[in-house]
Amino acid sequence: MKILVPDTIKLDLPHLAAAGDEMVTYAVEEPIPADHRDAEVLVVWRNTSENLADAARSMPNLRLVQTLAAGPDSVLAAGFAEGVAVTSGRSLHDGPVAEHALALILSAVRRLDVLLDSQKSATWNAPYNAEQSDPATEQLYTLDGAKVTIWGFGSIAGRLAPLLAALGAKVTGVANSKGDRYGFPVVSTEELQDVLATTDVLISILPATPETADSLNKEILAALPSTAVFVNVGRGATVDEEALLAALTEGRLRVAALDVTKVEPLPADSKLWAAPNLIITPHVAGNRPKGSARLVTENVTALKEGKPLTNQVAG
Repeated sequence: MKILVPDTIKLDLPHLAAAGDEMVTYAVEEPIPADHRDAEVLVVWRNTSENLADAARSMPNLRLVQTLAAGPDSVLAAGFAEGVAVTSGRSLHDGPVAEHALALILSAVRRLDVLLDSQKSATWNAPYNAEQSDPATEQLYTLDGAKVTIWGFGSIAGRLAPLLAALGAKVTGVANSKGDRYGFPVVSTEELQDVLATTDVLISILPATPETADSLNKEILAALPSTAVFVNVGRGATVDEEALLAALTEGRLRVAALDVTKVEPLPADSKLWAAPNLIITPHVAGNRPKGSARLVTENVTALKEGKPLTNQVAG
């Protein structure tokens, strides 16, 4: 079996090589080479949309597209044939994304952005000191006792929630169906409005789908307390950025932190750069898929044996 491996990551696949499979490295920013369009497996990581669309058009023998990204949206949008199985990198980014989410949450809650500005201006910020120690406002500066809502309660949330709970936060998940997951209560998406009014920190780990487009809209923002914090480590397509800008500018949201935006890289003329009380990181929460070689090996082996594929989302 010929397997195309992207040039954006080093994958050690000794078991597949020993089984006689042919591994070919390809460039993710160029069309698939003509002599390798007969491949049956395409591994994807940081591919351009043009490269994926070219692969969808030009690889008639393709049986499996394995993306190493947690969200398969770019692959699903490329137009691969219905018979081609698409599997995601769900779970590969759980640890790194949970770490970065925690860093953004703490930075936002503790307002490290304000303190960094003070540092740059050589200012000892006495008003900040007073506010975070004032009994009337001190709760805004801590996760201890904070009510944290995680919107999109999958495997990343499963890593993040215990970290938040260890700091004293009361964590509630939101997913398509209610119940208990990873030891935490989860309400259904239809019940989200019921928990927003008492939410101190709203974290979005939503995937990009037609159903989740602009999920964080003016209605959701209006339902949050003006003292709330919003953090997005999911996908930029899930946020109505104009509504978020308005909420921040008008003081209807205390602070937000975004690792993802609708357009990436974020254009220099985007209004988000200058938005008040907004922390931006350049989509760096993941970018380190852990266990990629194992997942690729397991799914290629399952494909050969006609067994169920891990993380299959299409095909």
